[in-house]
This record gives sequence, structure tokens and C-alpha cells, in this order.
Amino acid sequence: MRQLVRSSRLNDEFLAVFSHEVRSSLGAIRNAAHLLRIRHAEPSVEDKARLLIERQVGRMTRLIDDLLASSQVRCAELPLKSERIDLRAVAMHAIGTVESDLAQRKHCLTASLPDAPIWLTGDPGRLEQVLVNLLVNASKYTNDGGDIFLSAEQQDRDAVVRIRDSGIGIAQDVLPHVFNLFMQADHSARRAEAGLGIGLALVKSLVEMHGGSVTAASAGLGQGSEFVVCLPALGKRAT
Repeated sequence: MRQLVRSSRLNDEFLAVFSHEVRSSLGAIRNAAHLLRIRHAEPSVEDKARLLIERQVGRMTRLIDDLLASSQVRCAELPLKSERIDLRAVAMHAIGTVESDLAQRKHCLTASLPDAPIWLTGDPGRLEQVLVNLLVNASKYTNDGGDIFLSAEQQDRDAVVRIRDSGIGIAQDVLPHVFNLFMQADHSARRAEAGLGIGLALVKSLVEMHGGSVTAASAGLGQGSEFVVCLPALGKRAT
């Protein structure tokens, strides 16, 4: 009985947060469209409105993609492509996807990528989704003007990506549960930005579907956090 009550409560919370996220984005898009309708609007106003629309449409697209993928994972129906890819290219595409979001909050992103390719076999779109979700998560829980770091390297037979931030950190009692579905690391000041609680769970599922693993670490509240993705790499001599 308790399990049913908890499941019902989680569903109610999810629907409430989902509605809030969608209404927030649609409201921003509506306001931007109104600005574009104003005659003789200054070019700076038009540019700001267009950027806002692009950012919110991108946000809603990622939201729906995550929701669909999460549902497909639970039903064991998520298709994965299998091709040889350079992890550096996946990382750069992910950075490009979240660039405007980071700029909005004046986050400084430092990327460290090797000169040589990091070859692996996988679905480039899904792996980009993994990195985008981790970068978005870092941005959500990092104060304006904070720092985010991304690095990628090959360590023996593993392709390793680290995403670290200078954000609010993760309490030690929460750390073991951050990849749980519908898990929210913070229920107070960041609640409005916390998302649906499916992003990190989806990250874990997608990484494991690629034969890899993902871990989270934090020295505690106020100490930032780090997520490490390890994926099976092809040989360094792959051409």
C-alpha cells in the first residue's frame, strides 16, 4: 500500500513539474513573439527575442527527447545506432547545444580535449544526449558566473569524460541516489530549476546500454560536484 501511495505521489509531482516546465517555456516564447510583433522594434530587441525563442525551443525539445527516451528505456524499446565515432566530436556537439544556456547564466565552460581522436562504438546522438544532460545539470546547480569543466581522454581501454562544476554540491546522504528516477538533489532554492528528475537516470541508462558506467562525486554541499562517464574505447591505433 505504501508503495502505491509513493508511486502515486511521484506521478503527481512529475506531472506538476512537467506542466511547470512546459508552461514556463511557452510563456517565454509567447512574450518573445509579442516583442517581434511590435513595429519598429529596435534590432537589439529583435535579436534578444529570437535568441530567447531559440533557447526555449531547444529546452523544450531536450525535455521531450528525455521524456520519450526514458519511456523507451523502461519499455526496452529504445533503438541504438552502432557506429564508430570520435568522442571529441560528440563532446563538441554537446557543448554547442548548451552554449546559449551557459552564456545566459554567465557560466565559464573550460573544455580539455586531446589532439588525437578517442574512438569508440556507439550512438552519437544518444551519447551527445548524455553529455548535454550532464552539462545542463551542472549549469542548473551552479550559481551565475560559476565554472564548469569538461575533459575527455582515453585511459587504457576506457574513454573517460569528466564534467565538474563549482556549484552547490551534493549532500553525502543524497549522493548514492542521484541517478534514481525522479530524484531531485535540492527541494528548496533550486526547485524551480530542478527539471523533471529524469535526466541523470537517463544518463545512467544510456551509458550502461553502451557498456559503460557513470559515477558522481562531491565533497559536500557548497563544494561542487563531478560526474565521470567511462565507455569502452577502441584501440588508439584505430583509423
